[in-house]
Amino acid sequence: TDPVRYANILNKLSYRTFSGDFLAFRSVSVGFLRPGSLIRCNSKDNFLLRSSLKNLFGLRSFGCAPHAAGISGRKAAIRTIFFIPVRFPRSFGLLLQFQIQILRMITVSNLEVQYGKRVLFKDINLKFTPGNCYGVIGANGAGKSTFLKVLSGEVTPSRGNVAFGPGERLSVLKQDHFAYDGFTVLDTVLMGHQPLWETMKEKEALYAKPDFSEEDGLRAGELEERFAEMQGWNAESDAANLLSSLGVREALHGQLMRDLSAKEKVRVLLAQALFGKPDNLLLDEPTNDLDRTTIAWLENYLSNYENTVLVVSHDRHFLDSVCTHTVDIDYSDINLFSGNYSFWYESSQLALRQQQNQNKKAEEKKKELLEFIQRFSANVAKSKQTTSRRKMLERLNIEEIKPSMRKYPGIIFQPEREAGTKILGVDELSKTVNGERLFSDVSFTVEKGDKIAFLARDPRAVSALFDILVGDDKADSGVVEWGTTINYAYLPLNNAPWFESQLSIVDWLAQFSSDTSELYLRGYLGKMLFSGEEIYKKVSVLSGGEKVRCMVAKMMIQQPNTLVLDSPTNHLDLESIQAFNNSLINFKGNVLMSSHDHEFVNTVANRIIELTPNGMVDRYMEYDDYITDEVVARRLEALWA
Repeated sequence: TDPVRYANILNKLSYRTFSGDFLAFRSVSVGFLRPGSLIRCNSKDNFLLRSSLKNLFGLRSFGCAPHAAGISGRKAAIRTIFFIPVRFPRSFGLLLQFQIQILRMITVSNLEVQYGKRVLFKDINLKFTPGNCYGVIGANGAGKSTFLKVLSGEVTPSRGNVAFGPGERLSVLKQDHFAYDGFTVLDTVLMGHQPLWETMKEKEALYAKPDFSEEDGLRAGELEERFAEMQGWNAESDAANLLSSLGVREALHGQLMRDLSAKEKVRVLLAQALFGKPDNLLLDEPTNDLDRTTIAWLENYLSNYENTVLVVSHDRHFLDSVCTHTVDIDYSDINLFSGNYSFWYESSQLALRQQQNQNKKAEEKKKELLEFIQRFSANVAKSKQTTSRRKMLERLNIEEIKPSMRKYPGIIFQPEREAGTKILGVDELSKTVNGERLFSDVSFTVEKGDKIAFLARDPRAVSALFDILVGDDKADSGVVEWGTTINYAYLPLNNAPWFESQLSIVDWLAQFSSDTSELYLRGYLGKMLFSGEEIYKKVSVLSGGEKVRCMVAKMMIQQPNTLVLDSPTNHLDLESIQAFNNSLINFKGNVLMSSHDHEFVNTVANRIIELTPNGMVDRYMEYDDYITDEVVARRLEALWA
């Protein structure tokens, strides 16, 4: 019977969340109404409010309606002010005003996925909330893509369930490049917002009817209202802007998807997934086939995205740029950690070293971890400050740091002999394929200690150059001269010809070794994570990643002092990429490489050479500096003019 007493009770509930309802009371004010007053509530959260308040206070009946001025938009959650008139005994009336936060999230409960006897993961309970980007990592075959398919409903779990917030829209990056061949590029993007697309099509069908009835008019009015609510009048321009941002020229927007190249289709399907800013966004390898400019745009877009994003990627720089959390799939389990990939990797390795060091006291270990977080935070703070990076720093927590149980390949290149002063000289090289000039006027000298990353808008140019350097192809003109002390090992982009046999892995490797004993060969294969009976598997049936690991084992046996690497991270999982990266940083010889992995290039290369049909750019600088250098940009623009 005391309105102020009820207000005090509610104030004490500030920031409390009720299990299952995700309902938090933020502020309360009290005012009087006439007895029996009631306002109808049309909110889809009406039931939540009714059940929660009724259970709390035993109120007989009440209604609610959102106050129009109280809609503040969606950031990490929807915040709306509701007026709740409560019907008490007729002796008085009471108005309580709440600011309510209803949390939207993806909830994974008791999830299990099993194929036959193989359990991908089990007993998984996770929550993914808006305003965060979750990087999903794991070894090849661990179940990263399967996990996204379970979330999207494409794969049915063996047990458990996935729940989304009421009325939330889910968007998935499609992998079928032929599914929309009969549609125009612009329509394909619009179809990413299915409720909007269906409304548009129903509207068009109604207005095209020759016998348009009064009932049709009423229905058309409803559709127009719904269309306006979904910002339908801006849809085509928004879709066009999204396509242009992803590098799809306006001239292509009206063409059929079947007329586009594979790389252009990838960009259109990515625009489709992003269109309409869905509440939940699932992206599987979104950077595939994108150039560095488009990747940078996507990094910025996702870094400031206000809804929920889950992304699978082998690009560590991309994961570090956009992710606030890391979802680690390993040994049939899925664990969620605060921080991006680099924080997860470095902190887990530190924790593993601490676990192996039994001499350190618990207090010393805790201090070491805290100092690591401080150093990591300081380094991130110096880098470009995106929203996702700021959010990540706010969540770093010493309690979440766990030792890594991952197995990393042991990639160690030990040169048989040190290189002399002359490494490689290239003079006036040019190459044309099918009448198309890939590069010309290419001249450079490789100095001792050079680790050179080769770039080109057309990736065929770099592959052609490498084939010429190692003698697998001939240039149209020019000279290549290696130093007499140089022993190089080559990892080609296309390794398929190396595996066209029925040999076992161990017998295949024996072809390249002077010591053919199984014990000796097992040592190299073990470093590349081939163990036990695996070494007798036929090389003809190996996966892409296994073939690359075999090629790396072959290169280690060669004991080279110079490495020529054409896209070495292709087909490798993050563990192998990280191990390869660390190995090249510590390698004492020379490296000539190309890679789409930003982090790989930036941490290894000390020199950048970019090929064009009309010449080249050659700079001693780190990759991050190169791609932002205005002088370089002007020079490239002149070469491409």
